[in-house]
Amino acid sequence: MTKRNGDSGTRDRSLQMDSSEVPEQANGKDQELEGGNINCDPEEGVEKVGCGPQGSAPMPGAVVAPDGGWGWVVLVATILVLALTLAFPSCVGIFYTDLQKEFQATNSQTSWVPSIMTSVLHAGGPFCSALVERFGCRATVMLGGVLSGFGMAASSFTNSITELYITAGIITGLGFCFSFQAAVTILGHYFVRRRTFANAMSSTGTALGLCTLPILGHYLNTELGWRGSFLVLGALLLNCCVCGALMRPLVPRRPRGQPLMPLKQPEPPRENGAGSGGARQGKSRGRALCASLGTSLRKHMAFDLFLKNLHYRVYSIGITWMMLGFVVPLVYLVPYATDNGMEPSEAALLLSILGIINIIVRPPIGLLFNLPWFKGRHIYVFSSALLVNGLSNSVCCVGASFPVLVVYVVMYGLSMSVVGSLMFTVLMQTVDMSAFPSALGLLAVMESVTLLIGPPLAGILVDRTGQYFHMFLVCSFVVASSGLYLMVSFYVLGQRDKKSAPKGQPLAVTDQDVSTQCQYSSVPTDGAKTQSEDHSV
Repeated sequence: MTKRNGDSGTRDRSLQMDSSEVPEQANGKDQELEGGNINCDPEEGVEKVGCGPQGSAPMPGAVVAPDGGWGWVVLVATILVLALTLAFPSCVGIFYTDLQKEFQATNSQTSWVPSIMTSVLHAGGPFCSALVERFGCRATVMLGGVLSGFGMAASSFTNSITELYITAGIITGLGFCFSFQAAVTILGHYFVRRRTFANAMSSTGTALGLCTLPILGHYLNTELGWRGSFLVLGALLLNCCVCGALMRPLVPRRPRGQPLMPLKQPEPPRENGAGSGGARQGKSRGRALCASLGTSLRKHMAFDLFLKNLHYRVYSIGITWMMLGFVVPLVYLVPYATDNGMEPSEAALLLSILGIINIIVRPPIGLLFNLPWFKGRHIYVFSSALLVNGLSNSVCCVGASFPVLVVYVVMYGLSMSVVGSLMFTVLMQTVDMSAFPSALGLLAVMESVTLLIGPPLAGILVDRTGQYFHMFLVCSFVVASSGLYLMVSFYVLGQRDKKSAPKGQPLAVTDQDVSTQCQYSSVPTDGAKTQSEDHSV
């Protein structure tokens, strides 16, 4: 009996990682794993909780998702990164009129600045995936902070709208891409059971940026002008480096008996590549580099996943179409309000109200959608929110007074909160975490096309008609139709999966979301395990 107790205690203690090795995983690990029933992917590099021969204990060397501990610090850092990156392009509208006057540009020409910034933010996904694989999420987020800060600081010295396309659009947008996508990726590895809540909380970063950046931008523009404002904002974006420094990577489990400092293997002697041998070695390295670039492109663009996974293909097409009109109202809201006689301070306040609504609504939404009842229904809630968001744009056609636009931003903000809270959650449920970076990279590239052409097309429409009325109507149609497309498509796919699934077997949520060898399992106490062993004897 004593031996059985000792064995069960050993097995129970094996569920926890050494606190001196990974402090963030030491607190409350057994309580967080207990009673779970969530599948995870068994491939290398994916968090493996409850993985083992019987699914009762993690395999040695597996990366365990803390679902808490230092993960909360990573969550706060991700919120700040999203506040500085995703919300920034929408706040460029504060300087829209000043840029038009400075460079004598049309609506279409000026709208290319936030358009290129947003497009590069998404199109750089494959490069971000390659950097994450090579250097890790922490270094990638910090590199993004340096690039975005440098880009905005250089923008304050530009002399033409074309130079602004390069500095504020390409360089700053690429920095935003590295920081944003790497932060979202590492957050997905830190949280599994609480992933829906973590994603919803992280999406409040966009709301935080929408709430504070317009007011800050208006104040800086009033005091320093747009050039001085861009310089200060460039310094502010360097805080992404601080947030990235907090995103330390998860440490794999060290098998028992393995030394803390692994012994270095002796390196094989290197041959001198002199003469023709050195030339051949140089040519082989060049061919290997070209081959690795092609392989990396195929890997980080997830073309095979797009072709094989019908759920991911449908979702990617719907999101790509949605982005054609989703961000356009945020770019033109302030110019629309000021063009109709509203004070610039009141116009900036509209974006702040939008941000406040998102901050208040997103945390309870995250808790609500984390309930078991919503499992498998997130896509329908997401598509319904898109439908409401699209229809809300038609409110701007009623008038441009402050009360009407407040009603608009309230409706837009509520639906935007749901969309922002569930966008990455639905994607993570559509593909497993091992394929998430490449799936996000391909989706980001597809989004970048519509994000790039959306605001300029809207600007051309405004220039030719002289009114914003038609632009808001087109955005309403685009976003609402994408919501209907996703809702109907996933319903049809769900019905098809029910018919094709064998009777008596539970229906998987997605094609590859289920793993039969790696899953959460309840962890019995020492007493319960001892009683079960006594009965088995």
